[in-house]
Amino acid sequence: MSSFTIIISVLIAIAVIIFFHYVPFLLWITAQVSGVRISLIQLFLMRIRNVPPKKIVNCMIEAHKAGLQDVKRDGLEAHYLAGGHIERVVHALVSANKASMPLPFQMATAIDLAGRDVFEAVQMSVNPKVIDTPPVAAVAKDGIQLIAKARVTVRANIRQLVGGAGEDTILARVGEGIVSSIGSADSHKQVLENPDSISKLVLSKGLDAGTAFEILSIDIADIDVGKNIGAQLQMDQADADKNIAQAKAEERRAMAIANEQEMKAKAQEARAKVIEAEALVPQAMAEAFRNGNLGIMDYYRMKNIQADTAMREMIGKPAETTATKKK
Repeated sequence: MSSFTIIISVLIAIAVIIFFHYVPFLLWITAQVSGVRISLIQLFLMRIRNVPPKKIVNCMIEAHKAGLQDVKRDGLEAHYLAGGHIERVVHALVSANKASMPLPFQMATAIDLAGRDVFEAVQMSVNPKVIDTPPVAAVAKDGIQLIAKARVTVRANIRQLVGGAGEDTILARVGEGIVSSIGSADSHKQVLENPDSISKLVLSKGLDAGTAFEILSIDIADIDVGKNIGAQLQMDQADADKNIAQAKAEERRAMAIANEQEMKAKAQEARAKVIEAEALVPQAMAEAFRNGNLGIMDYYRMKNIQADTAMREMIGKPAETTATKKK
């Protein structure tokens, strides 16, 4: 075999591969056998538009076999080009049709483009989902803490999937309802005796409004008794009052010490003034001698009085000391 023949064979093989890639003849036969009417030109144009023909054809075959009339090629292509999941949408439409649920193609594609799993939503509408809430702690009016766990049975609300709140909102609202129900009870014993009162009160509030779910039931799975919050608060208040009283007592003691120091300072100041005044006495006496206002006899008489006074003080001191020791 010459090299020219080999080259021609390779070129023909490449041309055949390229032809069947852009013109999926076998896929067209599969569609025709399955009852889906689509032309080879449309399959070729899908390749040009970067739309996988196999996905489109398989979705059309599934929809045709399920009896879905509103699933068209243009709609599938547009949804794929918009970034949607066409297989998931068709699966959801088939499931909804088998369950006799009204789900138009436009709504299904809108739910899918909104970021929600439309097939899972349809399954949840048929088979409700049970959501376990985390432990919710609440305090009754008697100060006893209760820790409750609930199971929320929900069903997807197809019409609210676009723009509706998710599971986190349901859990938050249920937790808020449990706290409100327990907090309004006069005693924790009432809640323990009738846990279904929590479910009835929470369900009556319409917590599923504006969400993508419909709450079917709320069941209290477990209730545990927690701390005595009322007693703990009273103890904390007593400790706070004690600390405040101690602080005020310390403040009064500090003020008393400051007043005592101030009185001592004033006394020292007074003694200093007395000493200063006593230091002026000799000068005044000398001035009185010079002016003739004080005679020598007056001076001796004053000295005798001072001596008598000093002697009496000396005689009185040992007696005071001895009495102090006896005490």
